[in-house]
Amino acid sequence: MYSIDIPEAVNTVYGIGSKLPKSEWYDGWKHPSPDMWTMFPDKDIKRHAQTRRVFQGLYSMSSLVSYEKYVDECADVLVNRLSISSKSREPINMGHWFQCYAFDVIGNITFSKPFGFLDRGEDVSGLLQALHKVMAYSTLIGIYASLHPYVFAVTKFFGIGGAAGRMYLAGYVKERIRQRKAEKEMSEEKAISHADGSPEDFLEKIMIKNKDAPSKVTDYHVFMMSMSNIIAGSDTTAISLSAILYYLLKYPDVMRKLREEVDQSTSAGDHLSFKESLEMPYWQAVMKEALRLHPATGLPLWRTVTEGGLELNGQFFPEGTTIGLNTWTAHYNEDVFGRDAAAFRPERWLEAEKEGGDRVAQMNAYYLPFGLGSRTCIGRHISYLEMSKLIPLLIKNFDFELQDKQRDWKTTNYWFVKPNNFDVTVKARTTV
Repeated sequence: MYSIDIPEAVNTVYGIGSKLPKSEWYDGWKHPSPDMWTMFPDKDIKRHAQTRRVFQGLYSMSSLVSYEKYVDECADVLVNRLSISSKSREPINMGHWFQCYAFDVIGNITFSKPFGFLDRGEDVSGLLQALHKVMAYSTLIGIYASLHPYVFAVTKFFGIGGAAGRMYLAGYVKERIRQRKAEKEMSEEKAISHADGSPEDFLEKIMIKNKDAPSKVTDYHVFMMSMSNIIAGSDTTAISLSAILYYLLKYPDVMRKLREEVDQSTSAGDHLSFKESLEMPYWQAVMKEALRLHPATGLPLWRTVTEGGLELNGQFFPEGTTIGLNTWTAHYNEDVFGRDAAAFRPERWLEAEKEGGDRVAQMNAYYLPFGLGSRTCIGRHISYLEMSKLIPLLIKNFDFELQDKQRDWKTTNYWFVKPNNFDVTVKARTTV
């Protein structure tokens, strides 16, 4: 296995049209049965491309309009929870609350029903624990991918580890789908048209596709895409939200500048629309810089060299070699992002855009918090929506203070690099 850091080679390895499939490490993320495939670990390039074409509209920028209501509902609940915390001034773990928010949002978007994490403030039905087991198991077993079918069978039999977590999440999703089908049988018109005026959720959209073209969008597709939302749609967003707020608290001058932009763009308590957030250049730079310094994924994006081998920067890699670029390595490359690449400085993006030319193009080409090419995260726009709706709302209404200002936070890396100790105190802003 070779970890690479070659900006000129990124399109060859990951770009649109790349023939390098995902490596065997990703086998740990799939069910051992070939019939239970999912998009993320799929090594079949053709099947992945066909599936992505069918469903990418559900995650497109134009679809975000119908999802904003679901995000706003969860953001309001989190604001209420933080308002309560602000009165006690007791430290809270913002990493936990961002996870609760992200989980409830993806549940609301997918099923029109949040999981209830924000209401209860705790792990509902063991879903967080189940997801953690999946992450830890898949990350480690991928190193010994040939053992996956056997270890999976044992852990499933005894109800432990990653298999147990995966089966628990699968059961939850199947029950939600069963309930929706029952609702549709009782009132077909209401289930499809949402007579109460609420926008169609993800499950409704995909079930309509299933009804219109059952051979193209099968019952398994309905389950697989809904399941993928839950597994992939919470951790990445929660980590990114944590990174944004963390760096804002570590760099007060940046917080001040962003707050000025937010205050000018909204009235007290108002929700920004996603469209409005796109017109806030400093916010866009802050978000981009935070995800550069702390991308959610912390392991190389492994690919397998195909027949004939591959030459990169004068180095030949024979067929069957596993190569990959770690997002963290790319994002800290000083040749691309400057000698101060380790510093949180959103202005670097604004300066590069103003200069134009090769610099901004090179930075964007080596910026991959959601992957690259045809394997770019299909749900990235939803994640950007969640971040853009929440962070401006929070810094508009609250002051945050790190519990331990002198130390950097600690993280754990099981594919996703999650903070362990993001403790803050919250205070309601008196002037907005």
